[in-house]
Amino acid sequence: MSPSAEAATVPVPAEFRIDALDVARGLALCGILLMNITGFGLPFAYDNPTVYGGAEGADLWSWIVTSMFFEGTQRGLFTLLFGAGIVLLTTSLEKSTRPHASDAYFRRNLWLVVFGLVHAFLLLWTGEILFYYGVTALFVYGLRHAQTRTLLTIAVTGIVIAASWTGLETYGGLKAHREFVAADSARTRGDSLTKKQTGAVEAWQEQLKNFKPDSAKIQKELDAKRGSYWDILKLQAPRVVRFQSMGIYRYFFDYFSMMLLGIVLFRAGVLTAQASTRTYLLMILAGYMVGLSVNAYEVRTVMDGNFGLLAYNQSWITYDLGRIAMTFGHVGAIMLFCKSSWFGGIKRAFAAVGRMAFTNYIMTSIICAIVFYGFGFGLFGELRRHQLYYVVGAIWIFQLIVSPLWLARYRFGPLEWMWRWLTYGERPAMRGPASGGAA
Repeated sequence: MSPSAEAATVPVPAEFRIDALDVARGLALCGILLMNITGFGLPFAYDNPTVYGGAEGADLWSWIVTSMFFEGTQRGLFTLLFGAGIVLLTTSLEKSTRPHASDAYFRRNLWLVVFGLVHAFLLLWTGEILFYYGVTALFVYGLRHAQTRTLLTIAVTGIVIAASWTGLETYGGLKAHREFVAADSARTRGDSLTKKQTGAVEAWQEQLKNFKPDSAKIQKELDAKRGSYWDILKLQAPRVVRFQSMGIYRYFFDYFSMMLLGIVLFRAGVLTAQASTRTYLLMILAGYMVGLSVNAYEVRTVMDGNFGLLAYNQSWITYDLGRIAMTFGHVGAIMLFCKSSWFGGIKRAFAAVGRMAFTNYIMTSIICAIVFYGFGFGLFGELRRHQLYYVVGAIWIFQLIVSPLWLARYRFGPLEWMWRWLTYGERPAMRGPASGGAA
């Protein structure tokens, strides 16, 4: 192995190791499963608990808690950390003896795109996120040395664009409902409907059908997910195509902006537990005051509207405000946890999960596929909503135990090792305890 390849494929040096980032990444990874589990285990019930899986008692409270505290925030947190990782990676590459840092960076993220395609199509997870990160990171590279003020300006602009896009979609839904109500009132009075009014009725009914599928569509989903691997692939492949084509445009500004904010927060020491305790307390206070107030309003709106489409459209108006505020509140809480001298063993376990984030993320999909799909235990649609979190807890415990044990013997997680090999074209040494985290 050449000296340049050796420098590029060893774990990130100690000077670039930030334990707080590892802990935060591990916690965010666990939080992502907390949200994704309904997609793995229930048909069409991620947003709406009345579709399937129960909407009373413990099932309802499961939806309330995740909607209030975690909806959109774990993706936001993980994206901030990805932005910080871009700084760590590029700094490491530029200080190494490797001559082409940009080449390594782009190959690394293009391979991430490939992994994302494999994860979505072959491992059957439609909620996959690596594809989006790999594509978006290509656009962030040119801004890695930009002034903080420039990054903030671009990030805020991007967030406004992303929120405006959501607002336009919401406005379209509310407008469609108003037109439906007007047309339905005319029909109730016995008036003949115009072509436009007939179209308004049909358009709203189609939205209702997509929002809350009928029993036949739900049964089709259940049969496919409980069937063979081929049955599931045929069902999900068209969805993946749609998500990873239209979706990259729809959510680009969200991911792009949060990555830039991650760079800003890393530079300020916020994501490395180097900011003052007062800073983190202010983040918690402001983030949770705004976020919980907004999210409580949204939850109340949906429940008062009997989980109807109109109520959801009304609640989505403030969606980005609530989730971004909560994300920053979570950052403050996690960094205070990292700064504390308590729970050292727990922090080390989460840090290990974070250092193996790539492996653990894919492992989660494999485990859930075995648990829920027909080629495994076939539990798709069999558990109530709150029971899904027993599965989440079991996976958390497994990863919190296995990740430290693995890193005590090996330098990388299995997929982290493969990723480095593909990126640099040289096989990195695997044996020996990890001496640094993954940027």
